[in-house]
Amino acid sequence: MSNEKKARTFTDLLQEHHIDDVLEGEIIEEVSLRDIKPNPFQPRRIFDEEKINELAQSIKEHGVFQPIILKRVKNGFIIVSGERRFRASQIVGLKTIPSIIRQYEEAKVAEIALAENLQRENLTPIEEAEAYKIVMSNLKLTQNELAEKVGKSRSHVTNTLGLLNLPEEVQNMLLTSQISMGHARALSKLENKAQVIKLAKLVVSKQLSVRQIEELTKIEDKTNKIQR
Repeated sequence: MSNEKKARTFTDLLQEHHIDDVLEGEIIEEVSLRDIKPNPFQPRRIFDEEKINELAQSIKEHGVFQPIILKRVKNGFIIVSGERRFRASQIVGLKTIPSIIRQYEEAKVAEIALAENLQRENLTPIEEAEAYKIVMSNLKLTQNELAEKVGKSRSHVTNTLGLLNLPEEVQNMLLTSQISMGHARALSKLENKAQVIKLAKLVVSKQLSVRQIEELTKIEDKTNKIQR
């Protein structure tokens, strides 16, 4: 039997840090919402307003059941876990929110933020890519190591990170479902941003399939190499 230690996944990480639990000896404190800042490593760009409003209504009627997790920083706190509860509490107009204060290293805060979002809510492809980049940078991970942590293939991680090479206009076309993930992956192989935008618009106007755009990107890539 191999003695090689199995790589931890983000699910293991959430369990290890008891994100959903109040540990023995921990104190739940009422912390002023004015002193709390969003997690700077939060990968989510877009929060579902309908879900936040539903949570706000629940908090208005029943209060905050589960305390959020905070890390103390200069001039206040940052959220480690519980940004949706924080946002919903702001909507309701609460002055304070039940909180547990834990001292995590900065890199761990980034890791937990990604773990929570990947395990519990669907990130957009761009948010996922940005989260991968942040965690790789903070934890000094290779793409292989990150793939093991998130339980994805190396190719998935590589393709997802490649989306960050797309011009913002094309990223927004992906976010609004004008182009698919398959289209975006093919377009991300091209270096010329103007060509990428032109082809992305062609996908929309001509309703091109992923196979068709893959062929077009190959032609563009060959042309670019010949012209160099």
